[in-house]
Amino acid sequence: MIRLFSTLAVRLALDAGLLDDFTAATGHEVETVYDPTNVLLQRIEDRDLPDVMIGVGRQLAELVVAGVLDEAAEIARVGVGVAAPPGDTDLPDISTVDALKAALIGARSVAYSQTGASGVYFASLLRDLGIADRVNARATVVEKGFVAETLLDGRADLAVQQLSELRFVPEARLVGPLPEAAQHYTVFAAATGAGTGEAARALVAHLASPAAVARYRDAGLEAV
Repeated sequence: MIRLFSTLAVRLALDAGLLDDFTAATGHEVETVYDPTNVLLQRIEDRDLPDVMIGVGRQLAELVVAGVLDEAAEIARVGVGVAAPPGDTDLPDISTVDALKAALIGARSVAYSQTGASGVYFASLLRDLGIADRVNARATVVEKGFVAETLLDGRADLAVQQLSELRFVPEARLVGPLPEAAQHYTVFAAATGAGTGEAARALVAHLASPAAVARYRDAGLEAV
């Protein structure tokens, strides 16, 4: 059994067949632990170590330098997007930075994650746009998880997260990616734990293979 720590951003691709493909080809079963990269890093800090980890590339690179992980391989990247609740109402315009600002200010409540890479970026974007106080006064900030779920129970009327995570909640309507001038891409990598065996190395090779690219694209990610 291979123990895999994975960021939520690639969960849809993994659950939709990427891990099943690996098990069918090799016979190795994979046990998954899904959490934001920052939460997974805390588990590692507490000496809960994986055989393989998928996370934000720059953070995995630091673990490689520290000797916790072996060399990491980049596997995919994803941008940040906006989703709206199910229904027949018009979707907001977010095609420009000014339109995005107006949509965020006009929303009853905007949901984003406290610990995920997209949430950390979005908090800084609000400050850069000069609207942090107005948006955060009514924001729905979740610790972790798929923030589009807040659209289904009425807690928020806009959700901001990485596009692949928004797509994990199919009932939510995808408004689109942030405009390019406000966009932020996160590159994800996979790495084996230091000293793990051939099965773990085979999983990383599978996650970084050309055959995996279609799975990532179907889940809203992009090839690196």
